[in-house]
Amino acid sequence: MRFLLAVLIWALAGMAVAAPIRIKDLVEFDGVRGNDLVGYGLVVGLNGTGDGIRNAPFTEEIMSNILERLGVNVTGESFRPKNVAAVFVTATLPPFARAGSQIDVTVSAIGDAKSLLGGTLVMTPLNAADGEIYAVAQGTIIAGGASAEGQAASVVQGVPTSGSIPSGARVEREIAFDFGGLNAVRLALRSPDFTTAGRIEQVINTEFGRAVAVMTDAGTVAVNIGATRMGSPAHALGRIENLLVEPERRARVVVDQRSGTIVMGSDVRISRVAVSQGNLTLRIEEQPVVVQPNPFAEGDTVVVPRSSAGIEEEPGIGMAEINEASSLSEVVAGLNALGVSPRDMIDILKSINAAGALHAEFVVH
Repeated sequence: MRFLLAVLIWALAGMAVAAPIRIKDLVEFDGVRGNDLVGYGLVVGLNGTGDGIRNAPFTEEIMSNILERLGVNVTGESFRPKNVAAVFVTATLPPFARAGSQIDVTVSAIGDAKSLLGGTLVMTPLNAADGEIYAVAQGTIIAGGASAEGQAASVVQGVPTSGSIPSGARVEREIAFDFGGLNAVRLALRSPDFTTAGRIEQVINTEFGRAVAVMTDAGTVAVNIGATRMGSPAHALGRIENLLVEPERRARVVVDQRSGTIVMGSDVRISRVAVSQGNLTLRIEEQPVVVQPNPFAEGDTVVVPRSSAGIEEEPGIGMAEINEASSLSEVVAGLNALGVSPRDMIDILKSINAAGALHAEFVVH
């Protein structure tokens, strides 16, 4: 069927429930989180692809500040190098990162630099939201693309104005957090669901043989660390995170209109409905005619416009019936029976959803 040409993916179509998944893949542990870092720095060593100083005066300013700190007096000097670029440096400080450990950083040009390929980031402090410096970045940039140009043509592949430095920042300050002193830890579900939260509570309590976990709402399960009788919160969570749970998820249909991709979950159902679909095509053709005067006669050559317009209606699928479907395979079979293109199928799904016959959350990107 033509509909099968679309990228149609479904999760575990032949199963009534999802396969067991580890708790660590379903939840976030309260307090175990990363922190975003950002810095403003300078990239040097570019092959003439840096910022134009006139268009990016902040590049000259940061370059002067760095040289002043290194003992080079540039007061009143005018320089126009093309091998430097001002950049933003971003990174994520992972949970429990210790001083001296290294993290990856991303470097992005903020001026009119054409490429960061081959550049070196000069020592750049990275600040968190509290304004404190938690890491310092430096190193050679691995650019995400390439560019080349001649006098009459240019070519760009990827994004050469952005790159990364693996292990390019060294942690200088640790996040003050006494994880070992916690008496309770909350498990926050990435996809809140009462059924899944209840199963997590049951699995944890069964594992420890006592009331250790309590579901407080659809997105939170509280764990009493003292009731686990483990040596520390780390020991308790290490035992909990690998327990298996069968999650419940909402029925969902996700549509990407740009690519024509349709993704359906295994719990999608459709009530009995009739569908009719057809297309209108508007055609306008221009066939201008050149009219010339007779030989040796007076007059001008003119172009006379000649247009033709028409509307064509394709036969479409007529009125087709989609029977009530109790499984994903039946839903797919019923939709395939319409025999329409993926683009038309997206419009049909929208209409079925508007009619109340699609029993799933409909998400359009």
